[in-house]
Amino acid sequence: MSQHATAYAYTTPPPRVRTGLEEAVDRLSRVDQLVAELPETPPRAPEADGDQERLGEVTVTHRFVDAPGDGETVRWHYVEGGPVDAPVVVFLHGVPDSWWQWHYAIEALGSDFRCLAIDLKGYGQSEKGTGDFRQEGVAIQLEALLDELRIERFSLVTHDRGTPVGDHLAARMGNRVIRYGRGQQHLWHLHPDLHPQQDVFTSPEAPAVLADARRIVVTAYSVLGEREVKVSDLVRTVQEFSHDGINTAVPRYFNSSSFRQEWIDRRTRLISQWKCPVLLLQGADDPLQPREFYTDPDVVAKLPEGSAVHLFDSGHFWPFEAPEEMAAVLRDFLD
Repeated sequence: MSQHATAYAYTTPPPRVRTGLEEAVDRLSRVDQLVAELPETPPRAPEADGDQERLGEVTVTHRFVDAPGDGETVRWHYVEGGPVDAPVVVFLHGVPDSWWQWHYAIEALGSDFRCLAIDLKGYGQSEKGTGDFRQEGVAIQLEALLDELRIERFSLVTHDRGTPVGDHLAARMGNRVIRYGRGQQHLWHLHPDLHPQQDVFTSPEAPAVLADARRIVVTAYSVLGEREVKVSDLVRTVQEFSHDGINTAVPRYFNSSSFRQEWIDRRTRLISQWKCPVLLLQGADDPLQPREFYTDPDVVAKLPEGSAVHLFDSGHFWPFEAPEEMAAVLRDFLD
């Protein structure tokens, strides 16, 4: 048995999680109906550098930038809104999402913050070629992007699978990260029952499964969500997850590491390198991420001074399930 296997024991989920898992499985039986009810999602024409889009009272600009990485460059797509001289907030989305996951946050914060919502490599309209898809490797490439944009200091807000990349970014960039809103991802506690998606994304069938963006989005949001999400947000999420190459690029993340390895990395080296206050942002009713794992005072005590937890009255996808609550919490944290 390896040293890691003997040194790090899994945490048993609280009893109520079993009920949540059973409910999540039951929701799978309704996916076909929900997919059929979703309005048609015609392909969305790709944006060009400089295209603008209105989000509430905020106008954002689509940007495409080549930054060092993978031997030569990585092409990134992101949207930017807010005053250019304002404090910077960088947003990283999860799966099956894109920069669009943060449009409510940009609407709420864009008057006072320079908001950058980035399509992670392999997602949306960012680079999808072969290369380094380790969480740490992508973080190194994101650091190169921020350097290319001459962003010296910033706050970081993440969700789901954008968070492992954010964990490495916060560790690498130290005092350049002012605050870290760490969203919806395992931290100190873990159990194999709570990351079944690893088997899905590493299977030979993964590219074919991910090619059906409508089904992937509806499945994720119906199984892990607790509150209603606007149909318009689901439609746009499907469109952004339908860009060519996503279905083959996204599995590279899961084939480059594992949930357990990420967990060990956090425990052994990443958490100790975080320098800024960390706000753990979790949906209270996510069936795969028990709230008790994040309110454990021993866990919060391991984080930098000033760190805390906020539990949204929602499931996994609080950026869409609880947009007003999210906006208020983020503004309070960032101010």
